Amino acid sequence: MGVLKDCGISKSKTKTVTIFENLLSGETFLDVVYDSPKDYIKKYWESFKVAHPQSTPSVNGNVFEMIIYTLLYREGIKPFYTQAKVTYVPNIVYDAILYNQSQPVSLSLKTSLRERYKQADLEAVALKYVHRRSKCYLLTISPEEAASANEKIKKGDIIGLDAVIDCTTSQIDDLIADLKNVTFEEAESKPAVTGNIIK
Repeated sequence: MGVLKDCGISKSKTKTVTIFENLLSGETFLDVVYDSPKDYIKKYWESFKVAHPQSTPSVNGNVFEMIIYTLLYREGIKPFYTQAKVTYVPNIVYDAILYNQSQPVSLSLKTSLRERYKQADLEAVALKYVHRRSKCYLLTISPEEAASANEKIKKGDIIGLDAVIDCTTSQIDDLIADLKNVTFEEAESKPAVTGNIIK
């Protein structure tokens, strides 16, 4: 099916996979040359918006997720879980979990926020209730909304999220650099995290 399946990022040939694989003139994500994580995201997102200007919010979100998952893979930040459920955190599916026994990291991925930062914050609070030292980040490509949400964090109106990361700026470069300094692992035999794991 392709490199996304070979790497474990996708299990089947979905609409999102087809769109993503055709974005950069037949290059696979492993071949893309980029200067920084921000540059990688920009290349893919701009190519997607040119090729699919009328795409639905759902497709936008799925493609953004694929961009972030492949970026993590390219940057060697593995293993990570996608569409992840965490033991003792019921009824929540996290976009991405990077597991470390002492400090798991959750990534909530939203192209735009509107009121959805509230959902990400509740998910972060739930994770921190079980894993007190976990880090929770909301990644977006909406600069104004990211700035507004970060102000809410400073004021204490958002209590679960550690930061809202604007992927159009060096904020994402800094986050990726920080994540590279953490050793992530597979969850133990009674899994703390389940989901599709990319190694």
